[in-house]
Amino acid sequence: MLLDTPARRPDLQDFVPYLWPAAAVPFAAMTTTIRRQQYQAGKPAFMQQQPEATEFGIAEARRVLGEVFAPWVMDLNLSIERFDFAPPGEAADWQPGAILRLPFSERLCRNGGTVSGQALMAFADTSMVIANLAANRGYRPMTTVDQTTHFMRAVSASDVLADARVVRLGRTMSFGRVTLLSATDNKPVAMVSSAFAML
Repeated sequence: MLLDTPARRPDLQDFVPYLWPAAAVPFAAMTTTIRRQQYQAGKPAFMQQQPEATEFGIAEARRVLGEVFAPWVMDLNLSIERFDFAPPGEAADWQPGAILRLPFSERLCRNGGTVSGQALMAFADTSMVIANLAANRGYRPMTTVDQTTHFMRAVSASDVLADARVVRLGRTMSFGRVTLLSATDNKPVAMVSSAFAML
């Protein structure tokens, strides 16, 4: 007996395999849309949503920072200080990642003049996306699955640095850590661990 294939069964043209229970329906709808756009446009739709590739390095990381995030993230005025995608020599404990800077602004402060936890968590999350860019050696769509933040001390009237590192990169998941530091004295402000799903 021959099995019906999508080419022979019009009702299966938009078939999407079952993936995760919590995300099966939304993901199916998204994938269906992508498949229809692929057929209509003649090339993968997701490539149209990604920024055009340039030479890989810190310039590419800065371009992605300026193009793929929500406008309010851009309002944080983040900058990439360092971008590590290749180990320096034979460092056994080296991990890909990046160092980003969050400039101090009174708009980010809560009552009492300290930088708000919400701003620090958004900063850490954004920094891990850039660290994943280094680990993947290029832009790849992803979404945050989990982020745990341990606040160690308040920071005020100081820029904040994020040292974001990818601890483990798998085919579908990435795990990382971020150390947030006060740029004034280089002392830890918070430690963040996170997990991302690679889309």
